[in-house]
Amino acid sequence: MSVFLQPLQTVTVGSGGASTVTFTSIPQTYTDLVVMVSARTNRATYALDELVMTFNGNSSSVYSQTNLDGNGSSAVSGRITSTTQFTTTFATADGAATSNTFSNSTQYIPNYTSSNYKQIISDATIESNVSSFGYAINTLRAGLFSSTAPITSISWTGIGGQLDQYSKFSLYGVLRQGI
Repeated sequence: MSVFLQPLQTVTVGSGGASTVTFTSIPQTYTDLVVMVSARTNRATYALDELVMTFNGNSSSVYSQTNLDGNGSSAVSGRITSTTQFTTTFATADGAATSNTFSNSTQYIPNYTSSNYKQIISDATIESNVSSFGYAINTLRAGLFSSTAPITSISWTGIGGQLDQYSKFSLYGVLRQGI
């Protein structure tokens, strides 16, 4: 089986930042989607901010997730059900994070065109420069979008602040051949 990543859309946040980044009109011709994110927010009083994702503009309680977050010396896990968004990752924030550093994450969405519920798998690394956070945080998130509609748009928003200039979101389609 051959697997190919096809670049579909890229958004780089411009001067002044952005409250939301959205991919629209996602083609329905691939088997899976991959999104690579490099993000930072202007949240002023913290080293970290949470990035949340929604699909198709749907903000009803159709998302759930399981989290595993670690900082090199401790780990925490949790479960969230029937929520209005998927918390994909933390992002570095202007308040206390190392200057000019951006979190890096990848979200994998298999079978996004299926009439079944959709899975989301996210991993991320975030540098915080705050000793109480262990300086760096690694996260793994597994989510479920409890909708039978195919995914045609994806949006991200920072919980505590808007996305900083140079935050970058890149969407890829996965094309499988020879299955």
